[in-house]
Amino acid sequence: MDRLDHLRTFAAVADQASFAEAARRLGVSPTAASRAVAALEAELGVALLRRTTRTVALTPEGAAYLDRCRRAVEELDDAARNLRGETAEPRGVLMVTAPVVFGRLHILPVITGMLRRHPALEVRLTLTDRVVRLAEEGIDVAVRIAELPDSALHALRLTEVQRVLVASPAYLEAHGEPDRVAALRDHALVAFDNFTRNGEWRFGPAGQVAIRCEARLLTNSVEATIDAAVDGLGIARVLNYQVAAHLADGRLRRVLAGHEPPPVPVSLVFQANRQRSPNVRALVEAARHAFGGAKP
Repeated sequence: MDRLDHLRTFAAVADQASFAEAARRLGVSPTAASRAVAALEAELGVALLRRTTRTVALTPEGAAYLDRCRRAVEELDDAARNLRGETAEPRGVLMVTAPVVFGRLHILPVITGMLRRHPALEVRLTLTDRVVRLAEEGIDVAVRIAELPDSALHALRLTEVQRVLVASPAYLEAHGEPDRVAALRDHALVAFDNFTRNGEWRFGPAGQVAIRCEARLLTNSVEATIDAAVDGLGIARVLNYQVAAHLADGRLRRVLAGHEPPPVPVSLVFQANRQRSPNVRALVEAARHAFGGAKP
């Protein structure tokens, strides 16, 4: 094997967490795959994988190297296809992350459509509500629900969502419905701890009205937050798409509907050097179509 094959083998083993599975996909023997990674580690002078009798996992050095390794392989493969005059068909592994509920409801359908159209493509979709660092964690494309700071990342704005207050009809019947923002201090509040900074909830067209959120229940799960609101524990603040079904069937009602803050953009973000990747381009185009002509 040459060095490019070593890189390709390392990426495959890391993606599959298995020498045997990576070897099967590459059409080589497990022994050849093991030797290729060992040769790459010897050349670099660091261990890229931690091996046990049952598992294969990236070392910290391997995790840092994997993203650049994958990019190098894709760039070289893309260049070779261009030289041969071939269409750059998406293939290999695309790493994507998205917030849990939005990802399940809106990104997963985009990805399943891509996979049907591109049989050589594989996707690793991680659904998490924490902010994932693309380069450090080997992510090709992330979905962010936030105002984006200026950075080297490229962004495609897909849509926007709205922060809303909701409560169950039973809670509102028992405790009354607040008619102004300040009245929230007299109510039980349910909060999602990844959703706000410094415990503040902001309201108004420019977010100029703020109250300190003293939550009766603080949870790290938006699903648990919604469940608690449906169960009548208190007033919760969530994003409108997360409770669309609950509002439609009457399990929850909007509260202080005239006081919401400005909408929050939803964007695909990716590193500038990933723009030419056929896999990234395929996801960007599929998302642009799904969200009705999203804009950069």
